Order: sequence, then C-alpha cells, then structure tokens
Amino acid sequence: MAETNRPLANRILIGLVVGIVAGIGTLIVGRFSPEVLVVMRKVSTAVFDPFGQIFLRTLFFVVMPLVFASLASGVVQLGRLDRLGPLAGRTFFLFFLNMAIGVGLGLIMMNVVNPGSHLDPAAKTRLMAEFGGAAQKHIATGAASPSMSFATLVEMFMPKNLLGAVVGHNNNVIGDVLPLILFAILVGAVGTQLSEDKRRKLQDGLELVSELMTGIVNFALKLAPYAVPAMIYSVIVKIGIDILVALGVFVLGCVAVLLLHLFGTMSLWIKFWARRSPAQVWRDLRPVLITAFSTSSSNATLPTALACAKDTLKLQPSVAGFVLPLGTTMNMSGTALYEGCVVLFVAQVFGVDLTLSQQITLLLLSVLSAVAVAGIPGGSLPLIAGLLATFGIPPEGIGIVLGADRILDMTRTMTNVGSDMITTMVVDAQMQAVDAAAVARKV
Repeated sequence: MAETNRPLANRILIGLVVGIVAGIGTLIVGRFSPEVLVVMRKVSTAVFDPFGQIFLRTLFFVVMPLVFASLASGVVQLGRLDRLGPLAGRTFFLFFLNMAIGVGLGLIMMNVVNPGSHLDPAAKTRLMAEFGGAAQKHIATGAASPSMSFATLVEMFMPKNLLGAVVGHNNNVIGDVLPLILFAILVGAVGTQLSEDKRRKLQDGLELVSELMTGIVNFALKLAPYAVPAMIYSVIVKIGIDILVALGVFVLGCVAVLLLHLFGTMSLWIKFWARRSPAQVWRDLRPVLITAFSTSSSNATLPTALACAKDTLKLQPSVAGFVLPLGTTMNMSGTALYEGCVVLFVAQVFGVDLTLSQQITLLLLSVLSAVAVAGIPGGSLPLIAGLLATFGIPPEGIGIVLGADRILDMTRTMTNVGSDMITTMVVDAQMQAVDAAAVARKV
C-alpha cells in the first residue's frame, strides 16, 4: 500500500491487535463453551462481515477510475515521447529494472516460503466457502483454461468490447483490469503528442479524477481502524489460529526480502554501476534511511535525500534534481514488491495456484500499478483488489493482510527511498561517463 499518515496507521495497527486478541479470546472460550463460539460466528456473519464489506466495497468503487486516471496521467506527464533524452531514458529504464527485480525477489520468496501453506486444507475450505466463490470457480476451471499463447495475450489485453470487459458481467465481479491498463497507456501516449495547451488540459482532468478517487479512498480509510478488527476477528473465529501463523510468516518474509533488495541488490548496483564502496555509501545514507523509516513518507524524506545527494554524495545537482523528485513518485520498488507478495499470499491462502506465466504477468502489473498509485495515500488498496480480481482471487482477501500493513510500511518506505538514492547515483555515474566520452570525441 502507499504510505498512510502515521496516526491513522497506528490506529489501524491497534485495531488489528484488538481484533486478534478478541478473536483468540473467543476461540479459548469456545473450547469450554462451544455455544459461545457458535453465537459469535453468527454475529460475525450478520454484523462484522457486512461492516467490513462497507470498507472494502468503498475501495472497490474506485478501482477502475483510479487505475485509468493515475496511469494515463503518469504517461502524459512524461511530455513528448520523442523528446525523452539520455537522462530520462536511463532514469526510466533503471526505475523499471529496480521495481522488476524487487517484485521478482518477492515472488521467489513467496514461492519458497509459501506462507499460505500454514493453513490446513479444512481452513482453506472454510475460507473459500466464506469468501471464495470466485476462487472456487477459478480452481474448478483452471485445468480447462487455455494455455498461455500470443493469441491468449491479445484476448486478455485487447477484448473486442472494452467497456464490457471493464464493467464486468454482474454486480459481484470487478471487471478486467488488464484491458483498462493498456487503454490508459494508449490514452497517455497519445496525450503526449497533443499541443501543450491540450496536453495540460488532459493532464489536469486526469489529475482531478485521481484526486476525487483519492478522496473516496480517504473516506474508506477513516473506517479502517474499525473495519480491520471486525474483519480479522471474523476470520479468526471462523478459520482458527492458523490464519495468524500464516500472516506472521508472510510479514517476516516480506520484511526479509525488502531488506534483501535494499542492501543486497542495491549494493551490487553501487559496486558495479556507481563504482563506489557499498559500506561507505550506506554510512552516508544513514540519515536518509532513518528519516524514511521513522516518517514512513517518501515525500517527507525528499529534502533530506536531496541534501545528502548534493552535499554528501557529491552528485550533480541537475541529476539529483531530476531523478530524486521523479523517483519519489515513480520508483516504488518496495511498494511493487509488496503488491506482488500480497497477491500471491492471498492466492495461496485461498488455494489458487498461479502458474509461471501468470506470475510473470503479475510482476509486470505490480510494477505498473506501483507507478500508477505513487503519491496517493492508501491508493494501492484498490489496485491490489484489481490485481486479485484479475487472477480470479477474491478481492476481499486484502482484509486478511490490511492490518499488518503498518508493520511493513516503514521498511517499505525505506526501501523505496534507498532505491531512489542508489538509482540517482547510477544515473549520475552514467551521465558523467557520457559527458567524458563527448569531451574526448571533441578533443
């Protein structure tokens, strides 16, 4: 998820703890008085689940307009596609590579650790009976689905009826997100070719839609401190303690792979591309990383990051001034990694097996969605719901991991900001090499 404000995130975390304690307490009482557990399961179904649905469906409302407006606006902001120079080209390539590596590491971790396996088959059956009509349908038809091919990809991304695919076939289904993503990219690409005045109007309109959807997301987040304990309590009393074990393994795995990407992948970039000492660079970046970790905000860390880039790392001001602000809104490797892990975890919990080709598609979509929701507080929630729906996984599954987001938020932000700094160093080194080569040619 995108970074949320700290008081709200703390209240959500407190709500998670309250829901867990209440759920475990109910299970303990149920061992001695089974009728109490039966009653509370009925109360959960009649009261807590519908209340949680108010929160979730408010988020689902904004999935399609937010995907379209955010992604199209991001493309339009690039300006004229045929005028992107060496600096922009290198920057965007490294952004994509950074996020793709992050998501790839996350998916590898999820396949190796497989936190969803900590649920026994009976618990998964109860989960699917509770939430998973879509999951059951996906499992039942999975063997009959066509194998991945060029024709299948065309059908997935370019259906004959765009509006029909996006709207969905009934009230209980979020429409297909893939065609909308392609359409948004096409609209944005064409928008860059418009005259400056028209391009500005288009960008303003798309940003207005994004702001409106963000406002709805903010309304939903005000319910989160109350909806999270209701949802986690309901899941615990119906499924049992196994769901907490699986969630704990998921959180630990996410933290580990976020740190691996930051201090592992980025150290390789420092050594081989920036030609510097990783140990010294991490010492120099300590104030930036501490600020990012403590504030959970990339935007709040930007002044510290710019000062460190120019004064401590001695990077070119023109490079730091271009790459860092852009990275704050686009280079979200921690967010992309997290989104991919959430989708795969919820798939594992519901017993939905994603094939290799589907996971590659998930990697690409996680990168695109992370760019699309950058800078929108809580904006990745509806995007994750859309990704879940794309792979036939119940979107309600995000309720299982929502409360744990505060635990991961600080590490995720530190990864985002640290990756921005290292990417800036690499771009600076490459641009200096280009400038040196140009001078040598003139001589």
